[in-house]
Amino acid sequence: MFSLFPKNEDFFTLFRRQAVLVRLSCENLQEMMERFDDLEGRAKRLKEVEHEADLAAHELFERLNRSFITPLEREDIHDLGSGLDDVIDAVEAIGSRIVLFKLTAPTPEAQQLAAILAKAGTQIEKAVDHLKDLKNLMGFTIEINRLENEADNVSRQAVADLFDGTHQVLDVMRWKEIYGRLEGAADKCEDVANTIEAIVLKNQ
Repeated sequence: MFSLFPKNEDFFTLFRRQAVLVRLSCENLQEMMERFDDLEGRAKRLKEVEHEADLAAHELFERLNRSFITPLEREDIHDLGSGLDDVIDAVEAIGSRIVLFKLTAPTPEAQQLAAILAKAGTQIEKAVDHLKDLKNLMGFTIEINRLENEADNVSRQAVADLFDGTHQVLDVMRWKEIYGRLEGAADKCEDVANTIEAIVLKNQ
């Protein structure tokens, strides 16, 4: 019976494991963008975190498939697990492209966007820590939404500045994609916040 009816805490433990990796990946990217040294080594570490996150997501989905009773709706468990994994995938892709594009120095806007992502990652970890009791969650999700809006504004202005006629064409192409991916990663954080809000509303 134990294998058919696992303890509910197992899902929340796996969510917390994923959330820690979200925060870690976002912090690693911010450090990479701030220091801009050992880029290949830093990108490799982001890839290692992404691989560990894939294992955590796989374990979560396996547990979901073999459980008859779950603490939350099955769809919500799947959506949250997928959403947390998507954030880490998005962050890892940014690190790999910094190396691929052979960028030699960061821009202030990229550093600002990476800092916003690091803050969002921290808020996600805090929200997931409170998920089991479904209390005091909205403050975290509201802040994640605010950070996404901030990232959107910074990214929009940064892309506009790329086309002011003072940049090389290749630099415009490279940084336009980096800015887009940084803002896209913030969107993924907002998706997680929206999923958590939906869980709260369903279980009140």
